[in-house]
Amino acid sequence: MDLKRVIKRLWEMFQPTAIVTARMRRDWDDRARRNARHFVATAKQEWNDQEFFESGRTWIRYYVLPDLPLICGSRSASDLRMLELGCGAGRMTRGFSEIFRFVDAIDVSPEMIEKARGALADCQNVRFHLTDGSTLSMFPDCEFDFIFSAIVFQHIPRKSIIHNYISEACRLLRPGCVFKFQVQGGVIRRWDIDTWCGVGFSKTEIHKIADQCGFTVHETTGAGTQYFWVTLIKR
Repeated sequence: MDLKRVIKRLWEMFQPTAIVTARMRRDWDDRARRNARHFVATAKQEWNDQEFFESGRTWIRYYVLPDLPLICGSRSASDLRMLELGCGAGRMTRGFSEIFRFVDAIDVSPEMIEKARGALADCQNVRFHLTDGSTLSMFPDCEFDFIFSAIVFQHIPRKSIIHNYISEACRLLRPGCVFKFQVQGGVIRRWDIDTWCGVGFSKTEIHKIADQCGFTVHETTGAGTQYFWVTLIKR
């Protein structure tokens, strides 16, 4: 990396949160305009509808369905309201709409939301919302039965923003409900951090943040890797 880029990255570390989230929005709007589905799922350059949404269902089968007994308890998934943090172009949102009664999906990028809303116009139980990049202030307390996020936090360039999202998730969940998310578990050098390669967390950090926010850690897998999965239960 050249010296100018190192200096720029270090300078960005000290910018106010509002500037960081504005950069997140700008960069993801640009990616959405260039090739939204590729930047959401980089396995392919070009996705058709069937392939794109089926890839989301595959993730749901792998990362959500095994946890349904924990998520639902004595209830049915078809009675629950869930929140998807970072819906992008709606890859997983369609699959969630086929399982849960209501799905609220948020993203920092208006361009991504526009593409998701257009592709999922037939999903009557889905609502899309634009977030400011660090809070979920559009929702009241104890509104959701399940919150999920995948391939989102790994792109966020500041730990305090992710910490705040975890805190907000606790505020929005009903007691005893589940927040499952994926975060970067590898060590990322400060000068490599941007809106594509975000910050990394250790298992110890996640446990500390979870406790501070009012969660109990139910399970973690993949610590130390890009796919560090965390399942929390609101106390």
